[in-house]
Amino acid sequence: MIDSLDWTYVQSFIAVTKHGSLSAAAKALGASQPTMGRHIKALEEDLRLQLFERTATGLELTVIGAEILQYAEQMGVIANQLALVAGGRSQAIAGTVRITASEVVASYILPDILSALHLAEPEIQIELVASDRTENLLQREADIAIRMYRPTQMDVYARKVADLKMGMFASHAYIERRGVPRVIEEFLHHDVIGYDRSDQIIQGFQAAGLTVDRNFFSFRCDSQPVCWRMVVAGYGIGFNQLDLGAAEPAVRQIAIDTALPVLPIWLTAHSELKTSVRLRRVFDFLAAHLKML
Repeated sequence: MIDSLDWTYVQSFIAVTKHGSLSAAAKALGASQPTMGRHIKALEEDLRLQLFERTATGLELTVIGAEILQYAEQMGVIANQLALVAGGRSQAIAGTVRITASEVVASYILPDILSALHLAEPEIQIELVASDRTENLLQREADIAIRMYRPTQMDVYARKVADLKMGMFASHAYIERRGVPRVIEEFLHHDVIGYDRSDQIIQGFQAAGLTVDRNFFSFRCDSQPVCWRMVVAGYGIGFNQLDLGAAEPAVRQIAIDTALPVLPIWLTAHSELKTSVRLRRVFDFLAAHLKML
Protein backbone atom coordinates (compact mmCIF):
# COMPACT_ATOMS: atom_id res chain seq x y z
CA MET A 1 0.00 0.00 0.00
CA ILE A 2 1.25 3.48 -0.87
CA ASP A 3 0.98 5.88 2.07
CA SER A 4 1.72 9.08 0.14
CA LEU A 5 3.18 10.43 -3.08
CA ASP A 6 5.61 13.29 -3.51
CA TRP A 7 3.77 15.88 -5.62
CA THR A 8 7.08 17.06 -7.05
CA TYR A 9 7.63 13.61 -8.56
CA VAL A 10 4.14 13.64 -10.06
CA GLN A 11 4.76 17.10 -11.56
CA SER A 12 7.96 15.85 -13.13
CA PHE A 13 6.13 12.80 -14.53
CA ILE A 14 3.47 15.02 -16.13
CA ALA A 15 6.14 17.35 -17.55
CA VAL A 16 8.14 14.50 -19.11
CA THR A 17 5.04 13.09 -20.81
CA LYS A 18 3.99 16.55 -21.99
CA HIS A 19 7.38 17.65 -23.35
CA GLY A 20 8.61 14.28 -24.57
CA SER A 21 12.00 14.06 -22.90
CA LEU A 22 13.84 14.59 -19.62
CA SER A 23 15.78 17.53 -21.01
CA ALA A 24 12.71 19.34 -22.37
CA ALA A 25 10.80 18.75 -19.13
CA ALA A 26 13.76 20.02 -17.10
CA LYS A 27 13.87 23.21 -19.17
CA ALA A 28 10.12 23.76 -18.75
CA LEU A 29 10.28 23.32 -14.97
CA GLY A 30 13.57 25.15 -14.48
CA ALA A 31 15.29 22.01 -13.20
CA SER A 32 18.14 19.80 -14.41
CA GLN A 33 17.92 16.67 -16.51
CA PRO A 34 19.46 14.45 -13.78
CA THR A 35 16.85 15.78 -11.34
CA MET A 36 14.07 14.81 -13.73
CA GLY A 37 15.59 11.37 -14.06
CA ARG A 38 15.76 10.93 -10.27
CA HIS A 39 12.16 12.04 -9.88
CA ILE A 40 10.89 9.54 -12.45
CA LYS A 41 12.90 6.74 -10.88
CA ALA A 42 11.67 7.64 -7.38
CA LEU A 43 8.04 7.76 -8.54
CA GLU A 44 8.37 4.35 -10.21
CA GLU A 45 9.84 2.96 -6.99
CA ASP A 46 7.07 4.49 -4.87
CA LEU A 47 4.37 3.12 -7.18
CA ARG A 48 6.23 -0.16 -7.76
CA LEU A 49 5.45 0.27 -11.46
CA GLN A 50 7.41 0.89 -14.63
CA LEU A 51 6.05 4.08 -16.14
CA PHE A 52 8.40 4.39 -19.12
CA GLU A 53 10.18 2.13 -21.56
CA ARG A 54 13.76 3.31 -22.16
CA THR A 55 14.28 3.17 -25.93
CA ALA A 56 16.99 4.34 -28.30
CA THR A 57 14.89 7.40 -29.18
CA GLY A 58 13.99 8.32 -25.61
CA LEU A 59 11.22 7.54 -23.14
CA GLU A 60 7.93 5.92 -24.12
CA LEU A 61 4.99 5.49 -21.76
CA THR A 62 4.13 1.93 -20.83
CA VAL A 63 0.49 0.85 -20.85
CA ILE A 64 0.26 1.27 -17.09
CA GLY A 65 2.15 4.55 -17.37
CA ALA A 66 -0.51 5.91 -19.73
CA GLU A 67 -3.19 4.88 -17.25
CA ILE A 68 -1.36 6.52 -14.36
CA LEU A 69 -0.96 9.70 -16.43
CA GLN A 70 -4.74 10.21 -16.51
CA TYR A 71 -4.88 10.30 -12.70
CA ALA A 72 -1.74 12.42 -12.46
CA GLU A 73 -3.31 15.02 -14.75
CA GLN A 74 -6.44 15.02 -12.61
CA MET A 75 -4.21 15.72 -9.60
CA GLY A 76 -2.67 18.58 -11.57
CA VAL A 77 -6.07 20.13 -12.30
CA ILE A 78 -7.04 19.90 -8.62
CA ALA A 79 -3.73 21.44 -7.57
CA ASN A 80 -4.25 24.28 -10.04
CA GLN A 81 -7.76 24.84 -8.73
CA LEU A 82 -6.36 25.06 -5.21
CA ALA A 83 -3.84 27.69 -6.36
CA LEU A 84 -6.60 29.60 -8.15
CA VAL A 85 -8.80 29.72 -5.06
CA ALA A 86 -5.87 30.75 -2.88
CA GLY A 87 -4.84 33.37 -5.43
CA GLY A 88 -8.37 34.70 -5.57
CA ARG A 89 -8.35 35.32 -1.83
CA SER A 90 -5.04 37.19 -1.91
CA GLN A 91 -5.38 40.92 -1.29
CA ALA A 92 -1.75 41.82 -2.04
CA ILE A 93 -1.27 44.21 -4.95
CA ALA A 94 2.41 43.30 -5.36
CA GLY A 95 3.25 40.26 -7.44
CA THR A 96 3.15 38.85 -10.96
CA VAL A 97 0.37 38.78 -13.54
CA ARG A 98 0.85 36.65 -16.65
CA ILE A 99 -0.86 37.93 -19.78
CA THR A 100 -1.19 36.26 -23.16
CA ALA A 101 -2.02 38.13 -26.36
CA SER A 102 -1.53 37.74 -30.09
CA GLU A 103 1.83 38.70 -31.55
CA VAL A 104 0.44 41.88 -33.09
CA VAL A 105 -1.31 43.01 -29.90
CA ALA A 106 1.74 42.12 -27.82
CA SER A 107 4.12 43.91 -30.17
CA TYR A 108 2.19 47.02 -31.21
CA ILE A 109 -0.63 47.70 -28.71
CA LEU A 110 0.38 46.46 -25.27
CA PRO A 111 3.81 48.14 -24.86
CA ASP A 112 2.29 51.61 -24.28
CA ILE A 113 -0.49 50.25 -22.08
CA LEU A 114 1.81 48.10 -19.95
CA SER A 115 4.30 50.94 -19.58
CA ALA A 116 1.50 53.13 -18.24
CA LEU A 117 0.45 50.31 -15.90
CA HIS A 118 4.01 50.03 -14.60
CA LEU A 119 4.07 53.73 -13.78
CA ALA A 120 0.73 53.43 -11.97
CA GLU A 121 1.48 50.13 -10.18
CA PRO A 122 5.27 49.60 -9.97
CA GLU A 123 4.88 46.64 -7.57
CA ILE A 124 3.06 44.57 -10.18
CA GLN A 125 5.34 42.50 -12.40
CA ILE A 126 4.10 41.51 -15.86
CA GLU A 127 4.86 38.35 -17.82
CA LEU A 128 3.70 38.61 -21.43
CA VAL A 129 3.21 35.56 -23.66
CA ALA A 130 3.08 36.65 -27.31
CA SER A 131 1.17 33.78 -28.87
CA ASP A 132 -1.80 33.24 -31.18
CA ARG A 133 -2.61 29.85 -29.73
CA THR A 134 -5.30 29.41 -27.09
CA GLU A 135 -3.65 29.56 -23.69
CA ASN A 136 -5.32 27.41 -21.04
CA LEU A 137 -6.37 29.72 -18.22
CA LEU A 138 -7.53 26.79 -16.12
CA GLN A 139 -4.04 25.30 -16.05
CA ARG A 140 -2.52 28.70 -15.22
CA GLU A 141 -0.63 29.11 -18.48
CA ALA A 142 -1.89 32.68 -18.21
CA ASP A 143 -3.87 34.79 -15.74
CA ILE A 144 -5.39 37.08 -18.37
CA ALA A 145 -5.92 36.41 -22.06
CA ILE A 146 -6.52 39.05 -24.74
CA ARG A 147 -8.17 37.40 -27.70
CA MET A 148 -9.90 38.39 -30.94
CA TYR A 149 -12.73 35.90 -30.42
CA ARG A 150 -15.20 35.04 -27.69
CA PRO A 151 -13.62 32.49 -25.31
CA THR A 152 -15.26 29.09 -25.05
CA GLN A 153 -13.49 27.76 -21.96
CA MET A 154 -15.56 26.92 -18.93
CA ASP A 155 -15.05 28.73 -15.62
CA VAL A 156 -13.69 31.93 -17.14
CA TYR A 157 -14.79 35.53 -16.79
CA ALA A 158 -14.87 37.31 -20.14
CA ARG A 159 -15.64 40.85 -21.22
CA LYS A 160 -15.77 42.29 -24.71
CA VAL A 161 -13.91 45.60 -24.49
CA ALA A 162 -13.60 46.93 -28.05
CA ASP A 163 -13.99 46.39 -31.78
CA LEU A 164 -10.96 47.09 -33.96
CA LYS A 165 -11.45 48.33 -37.52
CA MET A 166 -9.46 46.43 -40.12
CA GLY A 167 -7.93 47.60 -43.37
CA MET A 168 -6.22 46.27 -46.50
CA PHE A 169 -2.82 47.69 -47.36
CA ALA A 170 -0.08 47.49 -49.97
CA SER A 171 3.24 49.23 -50.28
CA HIS A 172 3.68 52.15 -52.63
CA ALA A 173 6.14 50.04 -54.64
CA TYR A 174 3.61 47.22 -55.07
CA ILE A 175 0.86 49.64 -56.12
CA GLU A 176 3.14 51.27 -58.67
CA ARG A 177 4.02 47.84 -60.03
CA ARG A 178 0.61 46.12 -59.97
CA GLY A 179 -2.05 48.80 -59.51
CA VAL A 180 -4.96 48.86 -57.07
CA PRO A 181 -7.91 46.44 -57.03
CA ARG A 182 -11.23 48.29 -57.03
CA VAL A 183 -13.67 45.40 -56.54
CA ILE A 184 -13.34 42.11 -54.66
CA GLU A 185 -13.04 40.00 -57.86
CA GLU A 186 -9.87 41.83 -58.92
CA PHE A 187 -7.99 40.30 -55.98
CA LEU A 188 -7.78 37.11 -58.03
CA HIS A 189 -5.20 38.89 -60.20
CA HIS A 190 -3.08 40.21 -57.31
CA ASP A 191 -0.55 38.81 -54.84
CA VAL A 192 -2.31 38.45 -51.51
CA ILE A 193 -0.58 37.67 -48.20
CA GLY A 194 -2.39 35.24 -45.91
CA TYR A 195 -2.09 32.67 -43.17
CA ASP A 196 -0.67 29.18 -43.47
CA ARG A 197 -2.98 27.14 -41.23
CA SER A 198 -5.61 29.64 -40.08
CA ASP A 199 -8.62 30.09 -42.38
CA GLN A 200 -9.63 33.45 -40.92
CA ILE A 201 -8.82 35.47 -44.06
CA ILE A 202 -10.31 32.78 -46.31
CA GLN A 203 -13.59 33.08 -44.41
CA GLY A 204 -13.45 36.86 -44.79
CA PHE A 205 -13.14 36.60 -48.56
CA GLN A 206 -15.93 34.03 -48.69
CA ALA A 207 -18.18 36.35 -46.66
CA ALA A 208 -17.44 39.05 -49.23
CA GLY A 209 -18.50 36.73 -52.07
CA LEU A 210 -15.09 35.45 -53.26
CA THR A 211 -14.50 31.73 -52.81
CA VAL A 212 -10.79 30.96 -52.35
CA ASP A 213 -8.56 28.43 -50.62
CA ARG A 214 -5.06 28.64 -49.11
CA ASN A 215 -3.47 28.38 -52.57
CA PHE A 216 -4.97 31.79 -53.29
CA PHE A 217 -2.23 33.34 -51.14
CA SER A 218 1.12 33.74 -52.85
CA PHE A 219 2.76 34.09 -49.42
CA ARG A 220 1.58 32.22 -46.32
CA CYS A 221 2.68 32.56 -42.70
CA ASP A 222 0.81 32.25 -39.40
CA SER A 223 2.89 35.00 -37.78
CA GLN A 224 0.97 38.25 -38.13
CA PRO A 225 4.05 40.51 -37.69
CA VAL A 226 5.85 38.56 -40.43
CA CYS A 227 2.88 38.94 -42.76
CA TRP A 228 2.82 42.66 -42.09
CA ARG A 229 6.53 43.04 -42.78
CA MET A 230 5.97 41.30 -46.11
CA VAL A 231 3.31 43.89 -46.94
CA VAL A 232 5.71 46.71 -46.09
CA ALA A 233 8.44 45.05 -48.17
CA GLY A 234 6.19 45.11 -51.23
CA TYR A 235 5.42 41.42 -51.62
CA GLY A 236 1.67 41.90 -51.92
CA ILE A 237 -1.61 43.02 -50.38
CA GLY A 238 -2.20 42.25 -46.72
CA PHE A 239 -4.33 43.08 -43.72
CA ASN A 240 -3.81 44.92 -40.46
CA GLN A 241 -5.66 46.92 -37.87
CA LEU A 242 -6.62 50.24 -39.43
CA ASP A 243 -4.71 52.46 -37.00
CA LEU A 244 -1.55 50.34 -37.17
CA GLY A 245 -1.60 50.27 -40.95
CA ALA A 246 -2.23 54.00 -41.23
CA ALA A 247 0.82 54.67 -39.06
CA GLU A 248 3.16 52.98 -41.55
CA PRO A 249 4.34 55.53 -44.18
CA ALA A 250 5.58 52.83 -46.59
CA VAL A 251 2.06 51.56 -47.31
CA ARG A 252 -1.26 52.84 -48.56
CA GLN A 253 -4.72 51.67 -47.60
CA ILE A 254 -6.70 49.90 -50.31
CA ALA A 255 -10.40 50.71 -50.23
CA ILE A 256 -12.97 48.67 -52.12
CA ASP A 257 -16.76 48.54 -52.17
CA THR A 258 -16.84 45.66 -49.65
CA ALA A 259 -16.64 46.49 -45.94
CA LEU A 260 -14.19 44.50 -43.82
CA PRO A 261 -15.45 42.90 -40.61
CA VAL A 262 -14.34 44.40 -37.32
CA LEU A 263 -12.05 42.48 -34.99
CA PRO A 264 -13.50 42.10 -31.47
CA ILE A 265 -11.24 42.27 -28.42
CA TRP A 266 -12.17 39.97 -25.55
CA LEU A 267 -10.49 40.19 -22.16
CA THR A 268 -10.61 36.93 -20.20
CA ALA A 269 -9.54 35.78 -16.75
CA HIS A 270 -10.31 32.77 -14.59
CA SER A 271 -13.52 33.28 -12.65
CA GLU A 272 -11.89 32.20 -9.38
CA LEU A 273 -9.52 35.16 -9.59
CA LYS A 274 -12.16 37.88 -9.80
CA THR A 275 -11.57 38.62 -6.11
CA SER A 276 -7.80 39.10 -6.50
CA VAL A 277 -6.96 42.78 -6.04
CA ARG A 278 -3.83 42.49 -8.19
CA LEU A 279 -5.54 40.68 -11.07
CA ARG A 280 -8.60 42.91 -10.90
CA ARG A 281 -6.39 46.00 -11.08
CA VAL A 282 -4.58 44.74 -14.20
CA PHE A 283 -7.80 43.47 -15.81
CA ASP A 284 -9.61 46.79 -15.31
CA PHE A 285 -6.56 48.78 -16.46
CA LEU A 286 -6.32 46.77 -19.67
CA ALA A 287 -10.05 47.03 -20.28
CA ALA A 288 -10.06 50.81 -19.85
CA HIS A 289 -7.11 51.36 -22.22
CA LEU A 290 -8.13 48.81 -24.83
CA LYS A 291 -11.56 50.44 -24.94
CA MET A 292 -9.92 53.64 -26.16
CA LEU A 293 -8.44 52.00 -29.28
